[in-house]
Amino acid sequence: MTKNMTVGSPMKLILGFSIPLFFGFLFQQFYSLVDTLIVGRFLGTDNLAAVGATGSINFLIIGFCMGICSGFSIPVSHKFGAGDYPGMRRYVANCIWLSAAFAAVITVLTTVLCRQILIWMQTPENIIDGSYDYIWVIFLGIPVTFLYNMTSGVIRALGDSKTPVIFLLMSSFLNIGLDLFFIINLQMGVKGAAWATVISQGISGLCCLIFMVMKFEILRIQKGEWTPDSHMMRVLCGMGVPMGLQYSITAIGSVILQSATNTLGSDAVAAVTAAGRIGGFLACPFDAMGSTMATYGGQNVGAGKPDRIRQGLKSCILLGAGYAVIALLVSIFLGRSLAALFLDVSETAIIDNVRLFLIVNAAFYFPLALVNIIRFLIQGMGFPTFAILAGVFEMAARTLAGFVLVPMFGFPGVAMGSPIAWIFADAFLIPAFFHVQKVLAGRMAQGSVMSQEAPASGEH
Repeated sequence: MTKNMTVGSPMKLILGFSIPLFFGFLFQQFYSLVDTLIVGRFLGTDNLAAVGATGSINFLIIGFCMGICSGFSIPVSHKFGAGDYPGMRRYVANCIWLSAAFAAVITVLTTVLCRQILIWMQTPENIIDGSYDYIWVIFLGIPVTFLYNMTSGVIRALGDSKTPVIFLLMSSFLNIGLDLFFIINLQMGVKGAAWATVISQGISGLCCLIFMVMKFEILRIQKGEWTPDSHMMRVLCGMGVPMGLQYSITAIGSVILQSATNTLGSDAVAAVTAAGRIGGFLACPFDAMGSTMATYGGQNVGAGKPDRIRQGLKSCILLGAGYAVIALLVSIFLGRSLAALFLDVSETAIIDNVRLFLIVNAAFYFPLALVNIIRFLIQGMGFPTFAILAGVFEMAARTLAGFVLVPMFGFPGVAMGSPIAWIFADAFLIPAFFHVQKVLAGRMAQGSVMSQEAPASGEH
């Protein structure tokens, strides 16, 4: 069930690995999409805006958790690529210990502080209670977020991108049923939508855990391998924390932009919410390409094959460029129809804003493709610090949009926030890749291929 990405056609491997991941991200979007669609249709615009107003803080916290788990999987992929299975299992054991600790601390902090954070973000008074009800439950479910992302990350590190998708598909249908049951039958409001998301993700995480233990013989951790190892934990944190911070630093800019959007009123928030959900679907292929390149880069670094990394990058960029054109055409010709899935057709002004947001963002999807492909590839190669720096560039761009463009241009300024962020990030990531490539080639030429034992050296 594992896949060795160090031999064979890079284009074929990347395409074959990313397609299941694409469906995985697609089904993950169902968690958000179904919540939004059902809330918008059955609970009204204000409740739709209440869910949407939590989007940036959700990304700030949940993105940090997902980034940590993605970073944890990189040493696992390096060991798998190098054929060191005992070392790989020890890393997996330490991933489990660290994930449990991070989940406990983050859950306590976020559930205690979430209302105050919504107040700081200038959440409109008519939706703040609904926003709190929704995001508090999401934060309470952080342990299951760690469970799914940690287990699925390990499975993907071994080259299996299909199995996590199967479990996500099952849980997505469960999420739809629970949404309808909690919101319509039990009349739990937006809190019901949040509980449906948490329960569904928890089930998919448990399925991944059981599968990982039962089906991967090389992952069956022996008794002595469960012992916590401080050195391995430092290595894992050296990979995971920077990737988590990259998400969070990026999200700080999103929080500032969301705060600026909140000042435009709940209709603007509702438009961004609907557009964000649609955009999340359209961007799924880019997410899949990024995760693919992290695994591809990690395995080929472990195998000492830098030439294959360059070949894979070229192949993935071609895929990203082709899809960016398709996504733009969909936004232009179907944007209004897609918006009508979330909103009543009488809300013409909001629907028009949704279409505008989609077109502006899709016009810059090729820069987004480069952000995902290059950033995750650099991370997979073992240089996580660059992820933080790229996040700083994105944060600066969204902050600029929040403080300057939104006051000047209103909703069109909101729509330009992410495209500017992607361009800023690319301005850093493209030269960063050539630097990383040069450093890695020098190490390999000296016979000291980068390993997990020294992930931080020479990152700058």
